[in-house]
Amino acid sequence: MHPIIALWSHPRSMSTAMERMMRERGDLWCAHEPFMYDYYVGRGVRRMPAFEVQPDHPVDYADIRDMLLARAAAGPVFFKDMAYYVVPRILDDPAFLGRLTHAFLIRDPVAAILSYHKLDPQVTCEEIGLEAEWQLYQAVGALGRTPPVIEAEAVRADPRGTMRAFWAAVGLEWCGAAFDWQEVPQDWAQVAGWHGSVAASDGIRPADPDEARRKRALFADRVNAAPHLRAYLAHHAPFYERLRAVAAGS
Repeated sequence: MHPIIALWSHPRSMSTAMERMMRERGDLWCAHEPFMYDYYVGRGVRRMPAFEVQPDHPVDYADIRDMLLARAAAGPVFFKDMAYYVVPRILDDPAFLGRLTHAFLIRDPVAAILSYHKLDPQVTCEEIGLEAEWQLYQAVGALGRTPPVIEAEAVRADPRGTMRAFWAAVGLEWCGAAFDWQEVPQDWAQVAGWHGSVAASDGIRPADPDEARRKRALFADRVNAAPHLRAYLAHHAPFYERLRAVAAGS
């Protein structure tokens, strides 16, 4: 039985860059947000812009789960997904929840909300995603596990050191080739409008020490035209802080 490593995140948290590194390792079968199909296609919660649905992809939670399990019968699997795609369904599926090797990724919600709203002005509060991520983290903890929580800012500040610790936590060996990005994964074409910068890049973009200040100034300007974003931030910030405290204590 091969491992299935799940990286749970919230949108615009640098999870696609993390996925890119996992793909470049070359020792994992990787899936890009497979449960997106259940949320946006199978259940049709809302229409996701710039999402080209692939007709051969399963669209039901159980079928997507079974696809991943079948892949893991042949070799190790990695997928990254948004926690809100699967909460609460996965909480009622303890066998699958327990089968996964879990990890969590977070980013300053000011930056994440700004980035999401720019691409999709109709983004909902649920889609900000940090509440569901915290709920899922608690459910994994209730199994007696302590999954790693990674901050996107830490990956940018020290890609090799952060990834070394992450890989060790999920049972993977060091792989220097993961930082030298080659061809863009073909299955990213279905969501090409969301990942232009990481698709065009050949590695992790270095940290900008002034970025947090600039993002907060931009957020203050944005809420003048979209005041509901302030409520989104207020709702999700406590969940971010809880996950961030876990990351700091790791």
